[in-house]
Amino acid sequence: MILEAAELHKTYILPHKQVHVLKGASLCVEAGERVAIVGRSGAGKSTLLHVLGGLDRPDSGDVQVTGKSLYRLSPRIRTALRAAKIGFVFQSYHLLPEMDVTENVMLPAMTGVRSFSRTEMRLRATELLAQVGLADRLNHTPLELSGGEQQRVALARALINEPALILADEPTGNLDRMTGAQIMDMLFGLSKTRELALIMVTHSAETAELCDRVYELHDGQLIQRT
Repeated sequence: MILEAAELHKTYILPHKQVHVLKGASLCVEAGERVAIVGRSGAGKSTLLHVLGGLDRPDSGDVQVTGKSLYRLSPRIRTALRAAKIGFVFQSYHLLPEMDVTENVMLPAMTGVRSFSRTEMRLRATELLAQVGLADRLNHTPLELSGGEQQRVALARALINEPALILADEPTGNLDRMTGAQIMDMLFGLSKTRELALIMVTHSAETAELCDRVYELHDGQLIQRT
C-alpha cells in the first residue's frame, strides 16, 4: 500500500466560528492506482490533499506513506520523506521565475534525499523535460512559457526524485480544454509507466471518470462513487 489515511479530522478556528473541514476522512491507495477527489468548492479538497502530503497537520487521524506515519515523524524526517516519496502538481505551477526550466525541475533533487550528483540531477531533469515535450525549452524561464508548458515543467519537477505518489491539485484548472487534456494524458501515461499512485483533486467530471476510483468529499468525509 502506498498511502493509508485513517480518520482524518481538521478544524479551522475563525474569529467567530469553527469550520470542521475533515470529519473522519479515510483513504487507501495502492501503487499504480489513480484516484479522483471531487466535491463542491470550499468542501476542503485542497486541505485534504495537503494533509495527505504532509503539508498541513491534521488535528487527529493518521497518514502513512509507504508504511511510515507522516505525523509521528519529526518535522525534519517528515520533510525528507515527503521530498523522497511524494511529488506535487499544483494548479498555479509554483515555478521560480528567476530560474530556468531545467533548474526548476532540479529543485526537489537538491534536497539531498536522493544521492544524485549535480550532473546527474541535470541529466535527469533534461530527460524528464524531453518526456513532457520540452526538450527545446531547457534554458527558457517560466515567464517565457505558456500555461500548458509551465504545467509540463511542474509535472517533470514532481517526478525528479522518483516518488511513489503524485498529489495533483486541479492540475488543469488554469488551462484551456485542449491543453488540459494533453496534460492529463501525460500525467496518466507517466503514472502508468512508472506504477505511481495518483491522487487528484478535480472539478472536471470528465477527468474524474478516467480514474480508477472517484471519491466525493462531502461533509468532511470521503464517499466513494459507484
